[in-house]
Amino acid sequence: MTCADVERDLDAYVDRELDPAPREAMRNHLLDCPACRRRVDDRFVLGRLVRSLPYHTAPDRLRAGASVPATRRPLRRMVTWAAAAAIAVSVSGGVALLRLPWSGATLATDTAAADIVNSHVRSLMVDHLFDVQSTDQHTVKPWFAGKLDFSPPVQDLASSGYPLAGGRIDYLSERPVAVLVYRRRQHTISVFVWPAAERDLAPQTWSTRGFHVKHWIRGGMSFWAVSDLNDPELSGLVRSLQASQ
Repeated sequence: MTCADVERDLDAYVDRELDPAPREAMRNHLLDCPACRRRVDDRFVLGRLVRSLPYHTAPDRLRAGASVPATRRPLRRMVTWAAAAAIAVSVSGGVALLRLPWSGATLATDTAAADIVNSHVRSLMVDHLFDVQSTDQHTVKPWFAGKLDFSPPVQDLASSGYPLAGGRIDYLSERPVAVLVYRRRQHTISVFVWPAAERDLAPQTWSTRGFHVKHWIRGGMSFWAVSDLNDPELSGLVRSLQASQ
């Protein structure tokens, strides 16, 4: 698959309308093409921004085909352009502000939390939770060897009620990161892991768009856990992970 093919199939990919073979070809291309990954990420973020805008029922006069008074058209046009500009700024900001610790730049944690949620949602939307699917930590951990320039800690927490389900490689700020996938009943939890230059940090919490996010630093690794699981149970996962490290 080429970049031109990605441009052609982008909407179908985001809307989960591609057949299995071209969808897999698209995923393989995205692994090696940062430019196309940015294009896909932008489309996902734009879609979520549009869906998050307030919905208003059209006035009866519009339903009846009546035209908007001419004196109000300039104002409405300005509002439309302002909304479009806000979406564009939000999309570009969400993609550009995240800088991982290894780049030497400051990590904007609010933006990072938003990007973590975006990546988690994207994995659910395109059925790409796993690159390796296994409940065995001795299968998941070796799978990352040679694919990343660090070795993520992998623990199975089934005894605590959070069984390991697998792992995958995701991309944040154009760099690969490890993602460990856990289950809690019907809920999916993604735990993003990458090297951290900062000192250990106690867990911090964000809530956005119905998702809870936990961030902490421990043992030279930055951890971000995200799920629609309730906050107390997600905190339980964090405690179990820290106890096993």
